Formats: sequence, structure tokens, C-alpha cells
Amino acid sequence: MLLLRKEVGITRPSVLHASAFQTLISTILSARTKDSTTYPASKRLFAKFPTPQKLSRAKAREVERLIFPVGFYKTKAKHIVATSKILLCDFKGKVPRTREELITLPGVGRKTANIVLAFSFKIPAIAVDTHVHRISNRLGIAHSKKPEETERQLEKVLPKKYWLEINELMVKFGQRKCFPRNPNCPECSLKKHCCYYGNVFLKESGS
Repeated sequence: MLLLRKEVGITRPSVLHASAFQTLISTILSARTKDSTTYPASKRLFAKFPTPQKLSRAKAREVERLIFPVGFYKTKAKHIVATSKILLCDFKGKVPRTREELITLPGVGRKTANIVLAFSFKIPAIAVDTHVHRISNRLGIAHSKKPEETERQLEKVLPKKYWLEINELMVKFGQRKCFPRNPNCPECSLKKHCCYYGNVFLKESGS
């Protein structure tokens, strides 16, 4: 964990947004969309609809224009408006603090729910996205084909005190060095502990 922190230059987990609501909505928008697209879209959206009260009254087409070009923007526009209405009707305008309640919201799966729990409420949860899934398996701390399996395996090997930061650390590590293709293994300080480096990279590079 210390080596991973050093690789990405993070000493403590950050907060995605000032409110749990905005973290929830921006995470829904981020599915299958790059951060460079999600962040500006979220900023445009929250400039006009910063609360569930305001977003619940928004027209889907107006939301679509604000969040475009995030992936599946038409479906996501419907989801986030519907989610805002459900928050007002069923949760008194507050984002729920349990995974079971969060995944009942439109467009919310385990990854999104865990991000909200970890970043907004500091409740230990491991959010497994493509970066976390890939890197965990490359390092050899997980051996799985599905994100849900990776989550369960990480929960077994990682002490809870690390659950809040593991997503952010691995996401940034995946963006900066452990790329899906052509990872920068020679300059990685984790290579001595990495199964991918020993079993795949060295063989493919002929080293």
C-alpha cells in the first residue's frame, strides 16, 4: 500500500464532491465515460441543478444537453432525474447510507454505491471499477474474472483501514502507469511484487 501511495502521490483519500448527492450523480454519469468527460459534464449539471429538489424538476432533454457527451447520456439523464425524485419521496431528500438502499436507485450498482459510501460517508467499502479489477489481478492480490469476485477477494486480504483509499489509488495508478495496454512496467516500483510483470511482461518483452 505504501508503494502504491508513493506511485500516485496520494497520502489520504479525497472527496469527489462537497455533497453526497453530487458524488452519487457524478458517479452515475461516470459509467463507461472518461473522467475528462465526466467532470465538465457534472460541473455544467450542478451549476444549474445542484440539489435533488432542483434536479427532480428538470426536463430530461435539458439534462441531456448539459451532460452530453457522457456515454449513454439519454439513459443517464432519465436515471438521475428519477433518482432525485426517489430521494425526495423515499429518503427525505437525503442520500441513503447503506448499499442495500443505494442499489435500489436507478443507474446505481455496487461500484457506484461503494464509491458513495466510501467517499461521502467514510464507510469502509471497496469500489471495483475496471482499474481496480485489472490492477488487483495483475498484482496477484485477486484472481477473478468479475468485479464482484474481485471485491470479495480484496475484502478478505485488505484490512478495512485501506478500503477507503484503494479505489482512488488504483484508478490513478491505472491512469498514469498500469495502463490496460502497454503498461509502463520498467518504471514501476511495484514490479518486484507484480505477477503480471514476472509472468507476462518479461516474456513478451524478451527480457
